[in-house]
Amino acid sequence: MLVASTRRLRAEVLIVLGLSLGQSAVYSVVQLLDKMSRAPLAQGTSTLNASRNTREYFDLTYQLLDIIFALVPVVLVFYFLSLHRDPSFRGPSESESGFQRLGFTLARPGRDLLQGLGLAALIGIPSLALYAAGRAMGITTAIIPSALDAYWWTVPVLILSAVRHAIVEEVIVVGYLLDRFGKFGWSTPLAIGLSALLRGSYHLYQGFGPFIGNAVMGLVFGWVYSRTRRVMPLVVAHALLDIVAFVGFSLFGKAVGLG
Repeated sequence: MLVASTRRLRAEVLIVLGLSLGQSAVYSVVQLLDKMSRAPLAQGTSTLNASRNTREYFDLTYQLLDIIFALVPVVLVFYFLSLHRDPSFRGPSESESGFQRLGFTLARPGRDLLQGLGLAALIGIPSLALYAAGRAMGITTAIIPSALDAYWWTVPVLILSAVRHAIVEEVIVVGYLLDRFGKFGWSTPLAIGLSALLRGSYHLYQGFGPFIGNAVMGLVFGWVYSRTRRVMPLVVAHALLDIVAFVGFSLFGKAVGLG
C-alpha cells in the first residue's frame, strides 16, 4: 500500500486538472474575454455540441474520439486513488479501489437513481430561470446545446456526450477534489467552495449567469457528496440534465423557434 505525501498529492492534483477541467477553466476565461471584447455578451453564442466535420462518418468518428479521450483523466483519477490508498480504511482490500472510495459503483442503483432524479429536478428548473434572467440582464450568451447535423447517430452521440460530461465533472470536481482537499487538511466547507468555484469557472465562456448557476450547483452537489460519499447520484442527475438539454434541443429546438 502506498501513501502519498501532501506535496506529491498537490502535484498530482495539478496534473489531473491540467489535463482536464483546470485546462477547460483557463480556456473558458480566455473565451469569455474574447467574446466580451467583440460585442456585448447578450449578442454572443456558446455551442456545446458542435459538428466537427461536414462528412457524416468523419464527424461521427471525431465525436466518439472526443468522448473517449475526455474520459482518460477520469481513468487517471481512479488509478491514483487506487494506488495511494487511505491508510485509515479498514475494510476488505477489494473495497479500497478508487471506484469504491468515491461511490462510483452500482451497489445501490435504485437509491442512486431516485436521488439523481431529485437532484436533477432541484437544479434543472432554477437553472432555466437563471438562464432567462441572465439573458434579460445581458450577462449570458445564447446557449446552443447542440449544433450537430441530423444523422441516425445524433441522439445516441448526444446521450454519450451527456454521460461523458457527467462522469468527468462529478468524478473529478467533486469526488476526487474533495478527497484530495481533505488530505491537504482543508475544511469541508472550504473544499466544497473551491470545487464549486472551479465548476463555475469552466462555464464562464457561456457568461456570468452560467458561472453563478454552476457554482451554486457545485455547492449543492458538494454538500450532498459530503453526506453520502457517493458520486453516482450526482452523475445520474448531471447526465439527466444534459440529456434533456442536448437531445431536447436537437429534436425540438427548431420546432419551438430555437437554433
